[in-house]
Amino acid sequence: MVTSDLKPSTQCAQAAKKAMSILGLIRRTFKTIDVEDFRILYNGYVRPHLEYCVQVWSPHLRKDVQCVEKVQERATKLVHGMKNLITTKDSTS
Repeated sequence: MVTSDLKPSTQCAQAAKKAMSILGLIRRTFKTIDVEDFRILYNGYVRPHLEYCVQVWSPHLRKDVQCVEKVQERATKLVHGMKNLITTKDSTS
């Protein structure tokens, strides 16, 4: 996605939106997911949307990075054993 101002925010938002919709599909499809199955699903269906042409749109703005990280945080919430991997903004400072 190329805009007239050549900023990657639109590409980042669209990639995150597509990845979030796929995570929602995974959540609705599978009642429980173990870590190994989640890795297969995440690497096969979600991650390609976040990495597509990343060399071109390279999320360097804080809001773009947070947009991608929000997808990853939601993804870790799907797996029971990965919920403890989520770090809050307050605990990192």
